[in-house]
Amino acid sequence: MTGPEIDRLIHLLARLPGLGPRSARRAALRLIEKRDTLMAPLAQAIADAADKVKTCAICGNFDSVDPCAICADPGREEAAICVVEDVASLWAMERSGSFRGRYHVLGGLLSALDGVGPEELGVGRLLDRARDPGVGEVILATPATVEGQTTAHYIADRLADCGVRVSGLAHGVPVGGELDHLDDGTISAAVRARRTF
Repeated sequence: MTGPEIDRLIHLLARLPGLGPRSARRAALRLIEKRDTLMAPLAQAIADAADKVKTCAICGNFDSVDPCAICADPGREEAAICVVEDVASLWAMERSGSFRGRYHVLGGLLSALDGVGPEELGVGRLLDRARDPGVGEVILATPATVEGQTTAHYIADRLADCGVRVSGLAHGVPVGGELDHLDDGTISAAVRARRTF
């Protein structure tokens, strides 16, 4: 039904998160229909990003400058480093506006099955940063999954002799969450992390 160029476009779009084959076909069709106003600018933006976006040598964030804008910002709090799994998690923290310190992007989580060990995650770089006298706290913001918690416990153990406070994000009932819609693990975590009013 379609030529190889369209098939390739659909195949590549289907590899993006959240897009299956049907969504990829719809997106490809829209791009082709809006070739001048959508496809050409998108192709240029992708080419520019591929050419100019770098990984920050300090924290692991993506930016067109190195160090990234967050690491170069003199208004950021130097005393706290927030450890996140990936850049998507860093962007989520930034969207919330709740953290004004520095970050450390692991680039994954410990996983024996996938062959991901501490060396692949740059834990040594994190330890070097945590030993800086200006750092007082490392916040472990890994996901509440088996791999996320295993990674957090490993990092906490390694940070024990660095002289910094090690904390983690609270887990439990989300704002606006109703108990009957939550899984048992979330409710259990919320009960364990309860606080005084």
